[in-house]
Amino acid sequence: MKRIGNWKETYERLSKADKEKHLETGDLENLGLAAYMIGLDEESYRFLEQAHASHLERKNIKQAARCAFWLGLIHMNLGEMARSSGWMSKGERLITENGTEGSEGGLFLIPTALGALHRGEVDKALETFEIAVSIGEEFADADLIVLARLGQGQTLIQLGEVARGVKLLDEAMVSIETDEVYPVVVGIGYCAVIETCRRVWDLRRAKEWTAALKKWCDSQPEIVPFRGQCLVRRAEILQFHGDWDYALEQTNEACDLLTRPPGEPAAGEAYYRKAELCRILGDFGAAASCYQEAAKLGRNPQPGLSLLRMAQGQLGAGVTSIRNTLRESKDPKRLAELLPGAIEILVAGNHLEEATQAVKKLNDIAKGFDSLYLQAIGIHCQGAVFLAKGNFQFALDQLQKAQKIWNWLHLPYESALTSELKGRVYRELNDKDNSEAELLAAQWNFEQLKAVPDYERVSQLLSKKKQQETHGLTLREVQVLKLLASGKSNRFIGDELFISERTVDRHVSNIYQKLRVTTRVEAAAFALKYNLLD
Repeated sequence: MKRIGNWKETYERLSKADKEKHLETGDLENLGLAAYMIGLDEESYRFLEQAHASHLERKNIKQAARCAFWLGLIHMNLGEMARSSGWMSKGERLITENGTEGSEGGLFLIPTALGALHRGEVDKALETFEIAVSIGEEFADADLIVLARLGQGQTLIQLGEVARGVKLLDEAMVSIETDEVYPVVVGIGYCAVIETCRRVWDLRRAKEWTAALKKWCDSQPEIVPFRGQCLVRRAEILQFHGDWDYALEQTNEACDLLTRPPGEPAAGEAYYRKAELCRILGDFGAAASCYQEAAKLGRNPQPGLSLLRMAQGQLGAGVTSIRNTLRESKDPKRLAELLPGAIEILVAGNHLEEATQAVKKLNDIAKGFDSLYLQAIGIHCQGAVFLAKGNFQFALDQLQKAQKIWNWLHLPYESALTSELKGRVYRELNDKDNSEAELLAAQWNFEQLKAVPDYERVSQLLSKKKQQETHGLTLREVQVLKLLASGKSNRFIGDELFISERTVDRHVSNIYQKLRVTTRVEAAAFALKYNLLD
């Protein structure tokens, strides 16, 4: 079905016409779809149910069955599984009892295959999806082909055939970008593929399809469904690439959208993503609250919650929780998400043999994924364990490999974490210059990212002599002081350093306090006296 124009305008036009006269069946379907796309779910159900009844009255069995399928799919996307099952069964019964030929019978294979997949009957699911693809191709049904290809790809990934599965997902997405696919299928397709790519750590594809979903949503600013899921995944991509303020803004909007009645399943993921951002930004109270909310909404709060407990000084609680979560987790994709945080916690608790086994498991899992990110995180974790065990040269070799990948992938936070570990290794090797260089690089990156806990931790690692040389000033404050001493205004300093004038004011106030001066002239004189302008 081609897009029918601006959804809000379509809804208002057809709704007005419906009050004036009895709408044709096709217009009732379009009115129901438009209502759904602008977030009027109950009205959407009512109009689509009217369209279904109208098709039955006219003996249009295939159209009635297809309308029942759309109702089932919409309820499924909203997490209303009982109502979804009811409409799917009703549509399937119409096809079975009337012996209707066409692609509609293939549509009702989709929930059957999904049910098999969720029950762990993977071979049966794959076979059913393949039959659905064949039916879709026979009758040139774009909706069926897309849904079946998505299912095929996800099932193959479940079977461990990641590369083959991802190719089928790409194929389905190419079909989605035509105007012949039902809009609900388009939204579901984008969300399913992005979620699957993320679960197998294919961040490049996840980023690409998230950008495509954003473009699709932006082209229809009036739509409500799928926008929340788009915001969650976009926030995660932004987080990976260091734009944390914007990522937090996106998660706040996602949490608001996804918790509006009746709520959506992705709400738990939105709160978990917000919790992760709050944790690394140092807002531990907000992080704890968001992890709790994510758990209420069905999203397991690990490994983030255990990492939060460690950051709060409750290392024992973090170790206990992450151990229990690892014992309960069998899915390799879930373990790939849990293990890096678990290794960090186990190393901090000096449980080095457990950490070693966890690294081995992580690297074994990484071999099954075509993910440069996952390979790099495994190498980084191996370096961390080598450092803790005192194998400094081995640690350095691993960390250098990891950092090359982080730099190539443009992931500043991971790069800073690796720089910090390299600085600690060099310190153990009595290489003061390289240690200081790596730690300063990590400190600077953490400061740019506003990763307060990480920044403070690295600051403590830097030598006491270096702290005395800078008189407690941060790197950013030294930069501000140099420009201040040269006579630049706060506005000029802000433009030069790409920060707001208000932020400059705060830095200047901190400089005065730390140097125990009260004027710009005194600050400049202090900087000149103690060689802070070099």
